Formats: sequence, structure tokens, C-alpha cells
Amino acid sequence: MNSSGGGMAQLSPIASATEVTSSSHKLRGWTHTPSSGDDRKWLRRLPSARRTGCACPAQADHARKKKDPVLEPELLGIVTPETAGAPMGARKWVRSSLRRLSPCLAQAGHPASAPTVGRLLKKHDYAVRVNAKEKEAGAQHPDRDTQCQYIEAQRQVFAMAGAPSLSVDTKKKELSGDFKNAGRVWGQHPIEVNVHDFPSDALGRTVPYGIHDLQRHHGAVYVGTSGDTPEFAVRAITQWWKDLGRGAYPQATQLLSLAAAGGSNGYRPRLWKEQLQSQLSDPLGLSVTVCHYPTGCSKWNPIEHRLFSSISLTWAGQPLRTLETMLGYRRDTTTTTGLRVTANLLEGIYQPGKKVTDAVMKTLNVAHHAICPQWNYTLRPRVDGALMT
Repeated sequence: MNSSGGGMAQLSPIASATEVTSSSHKLRGWTHTPSSGDDRKWLRRLPSARRTGCACPAQADHARKKKDPVLEPELLGIVTPETAGAPMGARKWVRSSLRRLSPCLAQAGHPASAPTVGRLLKKHDYAVRVNAKEKEAGAQHPDRDTQCQYIEAQRQVFAMAGAPSLSVDTKKKELSGDFKNAGRVWGQHPIEVNVHDFPSDALGRTVPYGIHDLQRHHGAVYVGTSGDTPEFAVRAITQWWKDLGRGAYPQATQLLSLAAAGGSNGYRPRLWKEQLQSQLSDPLGLSVTVCHYPTGCSKWNPIEHRLFSSISLTWAGQPLRTLETMLGYRRDTTTTTGLRVTANLLEGIYQPGKKVTDAVMKTLNVAHHAICPQWNYTLRPRVDGALMT
């Protein structure tokens, strides 16, 4: 192709269709029209928006509003009754989807596509939003701040005394087998897992009870295959003392346990207190102080973000096919801040629903603290070491 003067370049009369095709990348936006002789005249092809008089979507909306000035007020009239949001802010949302609002406008005699409806809603500070988990169940409890401050004070007291402070809780139950595990992992091909997570297809169901030693920044996970009961929780703490605690704190005669308000180690289950007395305090000669986080505040329990979160990152995207695989990932968990984790299987059958009578509760050597006594108490060894009958 050669250019002459200020005119458009012309193709040679012998140019073949193949040559035209091969040069198409140079002629983008141009088209040809037949002319006299062997020459072809090439004309600039106008964008569709310019042919219609609208050069951009915003101008197209402007043109639509000129054609239908009632469209925008009609849309606002439809969404206003179902609008929710902060009355003093710009966060607003509607219950209906764009594909539902578009037919409503058409029925009212003002047709508009779903994208057009979306652009008009954005103009009025609407946006696509998801639920935000911001409300805390126990946020209104009058003793919430008092309890959190008291827990911090107890941690300092035990740290100064050289006694262990433990953050304890049960992690989410896991199914072993070819099941999808949340997260992503580098690889040339995706790991194939079952389409459905049916418990009947699992090799087993594990109950991991975590213990985080706050003084040494060391984690321990005891994995059971039975129920998540107070009996199992205390058995895990007792085993931790025998495996790690006694050696790390040879002079300790007391320990602090920080637990959530609910679950197997909650402040309501009688069996939790009875097992602490009969299986931990009496036989090991330890005074056990327990402080519970208020309802809805369990995420402030250090084990949640210091141990469990690190384990989840270690096995992210990896199917937990066997019990040995689960234990291995837990043992491999480390952090740059020095976290180390041990993991062991805790065999046994722990039946739920066990009851503790009033007579047995009266034998416990428990002293409730003056501050928030329902959440703070200490169990001391009994002289006779009486066990539950």
C-alpha cells in the first residue's frame, strides 16, 4: 500500500483477497466500496454510537432520559418502599434485583434494560452489597468490658507468678476423606475431590481440642473421634499437663484457663466443673482458675487467632484424606513469631448427656470470684480427693 497526497491509501488492482485479509490489521475501522475501474475506494467506518448520535453509555442514558423523562422518577418510586440502609449515611440497598426491576418498569410503560437500571441506581448511591457480620450477640451485656479487663488482669497475675495461662477451645469438626477443603494451593492441576460432602462417605469425624500456652506461645491439639463433651475437654487439658505442662512449669501449683462462654468448656455445664475437680485438680494437686469470655466475645480468645487460624492456613486447599494427614498438617504449623504445635490422637468414647447431681456439685471445692462470679471461679484440690460416684 502506498499513500498519495492527503488521500486514503489505495490497493493495487492485482491485490488478492488474501492480501486484503493479511492487511486487515492495518485497515481496522475502514471499509471499501466498489468504484469504477479496478480501484477500490476506502472509507472510514463510523462507530455505532456515532451513527446513533451517542458516543458513550453515559450519553446513551442521557438520550434515554430525554426520550423518557419519567423513567428515573418511576424507578425511584418503585425502589423507595423497599429501600434499607443507614439513615445518616450513603449506604443503601434494595430488596429487588435488577432483572426484577426492569420488567416492573416495562409494565409501567417505561422500558429499560437491567444495565440501565443499575446505572441509574448507582447515581442515587445504591450498590450491590452482601451481609456484613458486625453485630455481636453479647455486645449489650453490662459486664462485657469489665470481664475482658478482668481476664487481662488475671493473665498478668499468672505470668508474674510463673504459672501457665492456657487459652482453650474446640475447633470445627473435620471429616476425613476426599472432601473439598477451603483455600487455594499452587499446582499444575486441581486436586479432585467428591462433589458432595456427605458424612456417610467420610472415613471418620474428628473433634480437635486446642490448647495454646500463652506464656511459651506453644500450641497443642488433641484429636478425638467421639463426642465434643466436657469430659473430653478436661481429658485434653489433663493430658497436656502430663505431656508438656509439668516439664515446662515444674514449680507450678496453679493454672489459668481462658475459655468461651458456651460449648463443652462453657460456664453452664456442670460436668465441666466436676471433671476439672475430679480429673485435673484433685489427682494432680493443681488449683485451676477458669475465666470465661462473655457470650459473643469468643473471637477475643487468643487461641482463635494465634493457633486455629495458623492451622487453617497450613492446610488450605488440601483435602484431609486421613487422620494421619490431619495430624501431620497440625504438627507442621509454624509462624514467624515462633509458634510450634504438637498434635496427638486422644482415644476414648465420650458419651454426651451425662448428668451431675446436686449432691455431687456440693462436694466441689469451688470458689467464685467477686467480679463476674458466673464467669470466674477457682477449683482447689480437695483434701480427701473425693471423686464423683
